[in-house]
Amino acid sequence: MLQSKLFYKTEKPDKSASRILTGEGQAISNELLVRAGFLDQLMAGVYTFLPLGFKVLQKIENIIRKNMESAPVSSQEILMPVLQPKENWQKTGRWQSLDILFKVNGSGDKEYALGPTHEEVVSPLAKKIIFSYRDLPLSVFQIQTKFRDELRAKSGILRTREFLMKDMYSFHATQEDLDKYYDKLIKVYLNIFSECGIGKNTHQTLASGGSFSKYSDEFQTITDVGEDIIYVCKKCKLAINKEIKNEHSKCPKCGGADFDEKKAVEVGNIFKLGNKYSLPFDLKFKDKDGSEKPVIMGCFGIGLGRLMGAVAEINYDEKGLIWPKSVAPFLVHLIQLGNAPKINKIAKKLYTDLQKKNIEILYDDRQDKTAGEKFAEADLIGIPYRIVVSENTRKSNSVEIKERNKKQLKLVKINSIEKTINK
Repeated sequence: MLQSKLFYKTEKPDKSASRILTGEGQAISNELLVRAGFLDQLMAGVYTFLPLGFKVLQKIENIIRKNMESAPVSSQEILMPVLQPKENWQKTGRWQSLDILFKVNGSGDKEYALGPTHEEVVSPLAKKIIFSYRDLPLSVFQIQTKFRDELRAKSGILRTREFLMKDMYSFHATQEDLDKYYDKLIKVYLNIFSECGIGKNTHQTLASGGSFSKYSDEFQTITDVGEDIIYVCKKCKLAINKEIKNEHSKCPKCGGADFDEKKAVEVGNIFKLGNKYSLPFDLKFKDKDGSEKPVIMGCFGIGLGRLMGAVAEINYDEKGLIWPKSVAPFLVHLIQLGNAPKINKIAKKLYTDLQKKNIEILYDDRQDKTAGEKFAEADLIGIPYRIVVSENTRKSNSVEIKERNKKQLKLVKINSIEKTINK
């Protein structure tokens, strides 16, 4: 991508201006994402993802999709409607009880919900597919926009009213089968967060139970702007939330009694639903003995924007963002200094050659910016590798390479660039 053509605009590090821009919370991630041209705020809790931000979101989406479709999860992707009938929500009792539900008036006297979650859609859908124990277990997921009428949207994309979410629903013949599947999902979720670059900061966190279990599980990423308080066991690193801490003086997993109190943001959650959403829709199956039984369900969610915000929240320095390679919008930020014909030729050839090798590259070809301005913007955007082509590097048939998370620079021969950035 030529930076001269990129649809974005960076902002100077003016704290008062950035606070006005965010209008909510104190998340440094949101300041940096807005300043670096990844996001644009339309109104409180609603954002446009600009090309740089959308690329990061797509990387996160692909990591999640890969993990959802692979064994041991083996879930199939679908796409369900955002607009949902009032009647389905009345069947579960959530039309009146769910305070964050957006309600929409249609033509005549029809009323609809804008989906904050999809149990009310997936359960009647599954009823058309599941008839026998031979149809179970079954798992489907989607990556789709959700709407929640949050009383106070805050902390940028860490809590919004419109957001992209991966929600997965599993269907089982027995509680034991759900329990086994649930335990597999815990490991898969931790792997997703590790691949996104926040594994060391993210903890499985016990919370109050789902519909039919002692505990549900949240996945909390430690950050100073977190709206939750968690207690991390010093012995086994399992975390518990405040409610569980008030009930237990010791870690439910290892029995340890020493905890570190941390602020954190929830990036995922999983629940054992039991038959809470199958019974209202008469979702049953015929077992081996011929008897009819309710399908046992689980649900598993990850907010993609929230995950992106958490990655940014713990990967930055005083100069800007520092994206992990796995989710960075580009792997290489190529910067051309000077406009001499020979410099032009080297930079353009390098840009073309790297693209041919499927290396994602942002090429700063702008001629109206100083070297200092280009370097400052590169640090703010936070792409993993900065490659500089200049008159000085040309003389040695080299380029200057700097990793965003390191201070030292090094000269690398042009024919060794690929080896250096793919190490």
